[in-house]
Amino acid sequence: MYRLAFLLIVGLLLGGCSRTDTHADLQAYIDEVKRKPAGRVEPIPPYPSFEGFSYSAASKRSPFDKPIDIQRRVFAKSGSNVRPDFNRTKEFLEGFDIASLSMVGTLKKGGTLWALVRHTSGEIKPVAPGHYMGKNHGKIINIDNTKIELIEIVSDGLDGWVERPRLIALAEKD
Repeated sequence: MYRLAFLLIVGLLLGGCSRTDTHADLQAYIDEVKRKPAGRVEPIPPYPSFEGFSYSAASKRSPFDKPIDIQRRVFAKSGSNVRPDFNRTKEFLEGFDIASLSMVGTLKKGGTLWALVRHTSGEIKPVAPGHYMGKNHGKIINIDNTKIELIEIVSDGLDGWVERPRLIALAEKD
């Protein structure tokens, strides 16, 4: 009896695994879908090209930097003690207008930070605090990695002289 029950179960299992066309409707649907033309996929929309931005205010003081020390900022201070030294030998960069000079870099030599200044002929000259540059008797008072601070002595228009602070910022890379 156990044998008969076992053979019956095995027979039913094998019969269930046999192939019958019970999925004919599913196969017909798959064939119908395959006969249809393939759909068209929309192309990826073009991305706008990247437009570079040139920061034009690099020569101005950053709003996040401290202003020049108040002791160094002497505005319209006219008097007998403010005058250029006409007996001093002029340095090479004093032959150029300050607007034609640009700071192009720095280097450190012997514990002193030197600025590299390019003039109109394209030549680069090193300068340090205490050197002069520009036609208005500009004396360099401080150099850091991004700017040169100098004090110019200009005429006040009334037979006197005034000190005027000036900054030359590091030039943008061309």
